[in-house]
Amino acid sequence: MRALNYLELEEHVRGGMVTATRQQRKALATTDIEVVESPWRAGNPVQSLGTLFAGEGYFESYDVAHCNLVGPGSIAVAQHAKRNDIPLVLHAHFTKEDFAESFRGSTQIAPALEPYLRWFYSQADLVLCPSEYTKGVLESYPVDAPIRPMSNGVDTESMAGYEEFREDTRERFDLDGMVVYAVGEVFERKGLTTFCELAKATDYDFAWFGPYDEGPQAGKATRKWVNNPPENVTFTGFMEDKRAAFGAGDVYLFPAKVENQGIAVLEAMACGKPVVLRDIDVFREFFEDGEDCLMCETFEEFEAALERLADDPELRERLGENARETAEEHSLERVGERLEETYRELVEA
Repeated sequence: MRALNYLELEEHVRGGMVTATRQQRKALATTDIEVVESPWRAGNPVQSLGTLFAGEGYFESYDVAHCNLVGPGSIAVAQHAKRNDIPLVLHAHFTKEDFAESFRGSTQIAPALEPYLRWFYSQADLVLCPSEYTKGVLESYPVDAPIRPMSNGVDTESMAGYEEFREDTRERFDLDGMVVYAVGEVFERKGLTTFCELAKATDYDFAWFGPYDEGPQAGKATRKWVNNPPENVTFTGFMEDKRAAFGAGDVYLFPAKVENQGIAVLEAMACGKPVVLRDIDVFREFFEDGEDCLMCETFEEFEAALERLADDPELRERLGENARETAEEHSLERVGERLEETYRELVEA
């Protein structure tokens, strides 16, 4: 079976949906599914006009179409799939809820996205999403298509050797002691203000490993904190190798307000790091407070959690070991098996 696994503008977008898409492809490599990454016969829509006029077709040949973004390229794939009775899977990495508080004006634009996302996802034969939480969000729009939660998984192989980066990365960014850290794009939805206010209230070194915008498109909170961070906060910018971040950090702090799953959380867990999370539904779905993480509702609880971890190495070790076991439950092998089952189910139907 040939399956299209498509992320339009893949070279230009960034963030969790890129990681999730590439993990899908790696997971499918363990199955009998042949993956096609571009829907276009000649590799892109412009050059494929030549193959169309030559009578060779505009679209590639595949048995099931799986799109991971919501733009015009994905619309074209969806319409082609419907015209040709090709089963269509649309992956909901993107909701109006997680679009808000990401860049300047995003919160104001977010409500207008709901009608579009409702229409787009409703074209699918099946909508995949990372969590039961996200399924509930889509049902509230409501999306008129079957919706199935499926973990994004975690690529544990990609984290191998993270320990080797510890000394050099800590020296590079002048980090010392128990380093509290986050990984990913820097914006308010991910709990940026809480992260920085906690740094101001404590003496630990804080580091946020990931890209950020400083121009007019950046959100207000991002501009504020990146341009004038607390003395003990380091914003590293883009990291060539994510293992450097997970090697340098000791406690993964992720006070995100909205999240569809949180791949970086699973990556931290795969490295055996203790994790501190905001107490929101999606994290309750996958993790257990006091078992493989600490969950907090208030600023005071976050502060107390960091103090507990600083004072209790045994707690850090226990949470980290349990977190590693949790990450193993989200292996790419399991993701591949579920994707293969899903594709075959749709084709046979």
